[in-house]
Amino acid sequence: MLTKKITGFLKDESGATAIEYGLIAGLVSVAAIGALQLMGTSLVDIFTVVQTELDNAAQSATGSAGGGGGEGGGGTE
Repeated sequence: MLTKKITGFLKDESGATAIEYGLIAGLVSVAAIGALQLMGTSLVDIFTVVQTELDNAAQSATGSAGGGGGEGGGGTE
């Protein structure tokens, strides 16, 4: 009777799938962390360039908004 229970326990693979999925998720996490660390400095550089360009565009738009050198102005002539 005890040997049947032990044999049945050893043949039961219901928990093995969950463990395999857990191991796969762990490996994917480690790979993602490694890839992000390698790309980390280049991502910072890219976003710095984007921020600089947006700041320059905003300053240009703000600087030319009050210029008054265009057509239409709604003045009374």
